[in-house]
This record gives sequence, structure tokens and C-alpha cells, in this order.
Amino acid sequence: AMFVGPGYVPLGWTPEKSQDCMYLQYCKVCQSYKAPRSHHCRKCNRCVMKMDHHCPWINNCCGYQNHASFTLFLLLAPLGCIHASFIFIMTMYTQLYNRISFGWSSVKIDMSAAKRDPRPIIPFGLSAFAASLFALGLALGTTIAVGMLFIIQMKVILTNKTSIESWIEEKAKDRIQYYQTGETFIFPYDMGSKWKNFRQVFTWSGIPEGDGLDWPVRDGCHQYSLTIEQLKQKADKRVRSVRYQAIEDYSGVCCPVTKGVKTFFTTPCTEEPRIALSKGDLILATRGLKHWMYGEKILISAADG
Repeated sequence: AMFVGPGYVPLGWTPEKSQDCMYLQYCKVCQSYKAPRSHHCRKCNRCVMKMDHHCPWINNCCGYQNHASFTLFLLLAPLGCIHASFIFIMTMYTQLYNRISFGWSSVKIDMSAAKRDPRPIIPFGLSAFAASLFALGLALGTTIAVGMLFIIQMKVILTNKTSIESWIEEKAKDRIQYYQTGETFIFPYDMGSKWKNFRQVFTWSGIPEGDGLDWPVRDGCHQYSLTIEQLKQKADKRVRSVRYQAIEDYSGVCCPVTKGVKTFFTTPCTEEPRIALSKGDLILATRGLKHWMYGEKILISAADG
């Protein structure tokens, strides 16, 4: 998952048929068209094939080539933590069993030494008990957190989607409902069988099927059904956007101290880049939270006035 990587769209890539370019988005950073199911990652600074997300744990993207390895990591990490939890629990139980004395009115625990022989090879005092208890909490917490991520990943894999594509599908339903177009969006890469979808990611050889650029699609869809929907959503995003004008300078730092305590503590917990602004700059906001807006700065050249 770390060293193989997700697989990147070749720099300068274009589809075989030039007329297909109208169905694709163009990446200005990579100087190439975005292949179906690919997205540009700001951290990797490349367009990633079948990108799911950028994972800080493996310091890499999860995508076409390492999706199976990453999912196995999400499975094996909780199993290892469950094994560790069992060891911690049995260690504390066996050690405390030799130190507990039950009286008529109280229960006493002597952590200085075991009351029975043989004594443990590794001394088990109060510090060892605290460390074991702390480690047990970490192991159980990791089991729950990473186990939930594994379940989420398996749900999207069994429908042959990625986390980003699930989000695109939800936005497609919202767009159709908002405009009442009467369209029906069908996700093109769902093979209709959970086993077939599973085989798109997990293979006996460990090498995923295909080349990461062309994908098998279900009946009634074609290779660019999803990219066409993305272009529609991008156009809809611009239509719904609102223009604002900056009334103060902003340096673009994540936690602006000079803008007051309230602004400092309402900073959104996201790694999205902040845009540096000068007074009078025009902003095209596509969506907003209570205190922050998401959008882009409008660059006006001298020729445009």
C-alpha cells in the first residue's frame, strides 16, 4: 500500500479518440486529461487512477494499484489489535489473580509481589499494569476505528465504487432532484454482481484487472457516463455560486490569530488550502459553512477591465 502506490495517469495523457476529450476534465497541473475514475491529489501532486482518498497512515493515495493492499491493511490491523487485546487481558487477569485477597468487607490488591510461586519471569508491578491497561485501550480503540473503516471500504468495493464516486453519485441525485430533469443516473461501473465487483479489486495474482484507464461498464452505459455527470455537476456548481468581495486582507494561514479569537477557534478541520486575499478581491463561493466559504478567487486581467 505504501511503496507500490495507487498508479498515476501518465503526464500529458489524452484519449485515443480526440473527440472524446469533450467528455473529460483537463488537469492544468499534470497538463493532461483526467482519465475516467481518476482525480488530482494535491498531496501527491498527480492525477491518481481510480482515486479513493489520500491516506495519511500510509502517506500515499489509495487507488487503482493498491486498493486491495490498503483494504487488507484495514482488515489485518484490527485482527492484530484483537490478538493484542486478548494477550493484555489474560496477562492482567493472571497477574492480578495472584495478588487479590478477598476479605469480609473489602477487596485488596497487592501489586508489590505475587503471593504464589512461581513468580513471573517479567516483574509485573503497578507501572506494568498501567502500561498494559493503556495499551489495551489503544488496541480496542484501533479495533473499533479501523474496523469501521474496513466495513465502509468493503461496502464501496462490493458496488465497485470508490469513496469519491459514492459522493459523486449522491450529488447526481441531488442535482436531478433540484432541477427536476427526470433523468436517471446509473453508476456505470457496477457489474451487477457483488462477486464480479469484488474481483475488480481482489485477484489471485494481486494485480488488479485492466490498465487503470479503461474500465468495463454495465449495459446502457458507456466509458464516459461518469465523467459527463462530473462535467454537469461542475457546471451546476458554477451556476449556483455566489460572488463576494473581500473587505479585509487575509494571509491564507490555517489559524488566523490576527482576525480575532472567534475566527481562530472556528477554523474548519480540513486540509483544503486557504486562499490569500487582498481587500477588494472578488470571490466566487460555491458553498459555505457558518463561518467559512469554499470557492475560488476571480482573476480579472487588465484587458477585461
